[in-house]
Amino acid sequence: MAHHHSTTPQILFSIFIFIIASGGKMYASAKNITIVNVCKETVWPGIITHGNNYRGDGFTLKPGQSASYGATDGWSGRIWARTGCNFNNNNSTSTCQTGNCGPSVNCTGPGDKPVTIAEFTLGADIDYYDVSLVDGFNVPVMVKPISGKGNCSTAGCDGDMRQKCPSELAIKANEQVIGCRSACDKFNSDEYCCTGAYGDLTSCLPSNYSKSFKQVCPAASSYAFDGRTSIITCSGAQDYIVAFCASRNQTVCSYRDNKLDCTQSNGSKAFSQSWLKLLLMLALPLAIQTLF
Repeated sequence: MAHHHSTTPQILFSIFIFIIASGGKMYASAKNITIVNVCKETVWPGIITHGNNYRGDGFTLKPGQSASYGATDGWSGRIWARTGCNFNNNNSTSTCQTGNCGPSVNCTGPGDKPVTIAEFTLGADIDYYDVSLVDGFNVPVMVKPISGKGNCSTAGCDGDMRQKCPSELAIKANEQVIGCRSACDKFNSDEYCCTGAYGDLTSCLPSNYSKSFKQVCPAASSYAFDGRTSIITCSGAQDYIVAFCASRNQTVCSYRDNKLDCTQSNGSKAFSQSWLKLLLMLALPLAIQTLF
């Protein structure tokens, strides 16, 4: 279940009052995944648990909003952003431009291609995670663990593939590129899909298309056999951040145990300060972005 947290300036005072009244209580879960929308437009995150007959979750995130998703040890699944959706008042009927996963806000299947995917397999000791472009690209995605041990590096993109998508792979709406198909999805050949005669590590090599994806998202899987270098391990992380339209070097924060954990490209740091100061730290850049 996802719990929403709006970070728009109009309701910051309400958030402050809520935190004071609740004593800074956080939602308890084995591991918390904070999903943040850094995009300039609304997205509809989709969440699918592997082995659950494609029954999943979904919700709306306006620009600057975030939500918490509680995942238990052993959870394995994927998270992505749907764009250009038009749900009715009951959130029961919609067609999304990218990442569509069924007619309702709660996903009933995997996201339609092209879609950028954050993948997780969370263990009691070691977690595995990555950002995958094997099904194409619709928005930049960044994944960061907080306070883990081991590799625990940041997965994702440094740019936006929609701006550099080869014309033959581009998906457009209103003359704007809204997604970039993978070569496998576009051409459906063994060479690009790593199947048939190309179904092993030695024969299926990076193509010029996958290399162009890799340039934009160097810490993401760009084709089927790229996962051996792009899947990241981390031990002891209780929080993860999945940010849409964020680059790997951005600093993002998540609350846990009355502390503000902020990850940066060179690691993570926990700050224990007053709630008022913490809110001001988050509110100021968001308020400036909204005003300008």
